[in-house]
Amino acid sequence: MMRAITMAVLVCGGLGQAAAADVITLRYGQIPSTIRSVSSLPLYVARQQGLFAREGIALDLVPIEGGTDNMVAALDRSTVDVTQTATPYLVSAALAGSDAAAIAGGTANPIYSLIVQPRIQSFADLKGRVLGLSLPIDTISISTRKLLALKGLSEGDYFVKALVGTPLRFDCLKRGECDGVPLGQPDDFLALAQGFRRLGLSTEAVGSFQFEVAAARRVWAAANRDAVVRFVRALGAAYRFIRDGANRAEVIKATVALTGAQEDVAQQTLALYFEPERGVMPKQAEINLAGLAQVIAFMGEGETIKLPLPAPERFVDLQYLQAAGVE
Repeated sequence: MMRAITMAVLVCGGLGQAAAADVITLRYGQIPSTIRSVSSLPLYVARQQGLFAREGIALDLVPIEGGTDNMVAALDRSTVDVTQTATPYLVSAALAGSDAAAIAGGTANPIYSLIVQPRIQSFADLKGRVLGLSLPIDTISISTRKLLALKGLSEGDYFVKALVGTPLRFDCLKRGECDGVPLGQPDDFLALAQGFRRLGLSTEAVGSFQFEVAAARRVWAAANRDAVVRFVRALGAAYRFIRDGANRAEVIKATVALTGAQEDVAQQTLALYFEPERGVMPKQAEINLAGLAQVIAFMGEGETIKLPLPAPERFVDLQYLQAAGVE
């Protein structure tokens, strides 16, 4: 259950008028490896811009050790109230009996750069080489394998080292133990600045996806409906703020503050996302059911789930987005 409900005074709309409101603290599970990545930018913006405060929500950010595969388990143990999770893990957990469901969309169509050692000049050069991927079920691994297949490499053409989390993959590359790894932003731009090469982008092979979502247990969410709607509404406002070109300078500053990247890297990252629009972020925290269906299809291809494939609607609860005016 929610850790604390207290009375507080909120300043509304910049008018200086105080109003009493219930401030609800939600325990939010975060993937440790993404806490300072661009995927956490909406949470950062929502807090910095007072969007959660406006809704009477305070987030207690809880890193869940062990990586993405532990996020839904923490939810089921009631260690957290809401959690960030990659969709394949949510699907697998729900099929295994978890009560968890997606309540809001996160990163939809992530862009992963296949970053390689300087000596690798082409995809053909990766034959017999070592690639640092995540677990087979992870969309990072799925999209990278799809890219490699598109470029003529079968799974037998390269060796895989399973490394969960961007820091581990990047370290493997820097130590020279991996010949190539998929990296998100801003790490891919940092790698390029250090002399590594980019062979391709995951979006060349995967055009529609729903990579991450915010999830909660159905029973808990129903019992705390008002809190969930407030949370979703604030998250939607954060995405709208980020995508508004008039706020680009502020979003660049927020990206720098969150990730520690240089301003030019933050500029390049946002340009990659929005110039042209590549569907990396939702417009206002909506869930892309077609993108989730694509995730499920890839899981079926990889035999991580059994046929017949379940419908994406099985893993979402859209009522909170609808109540927040998003869906």
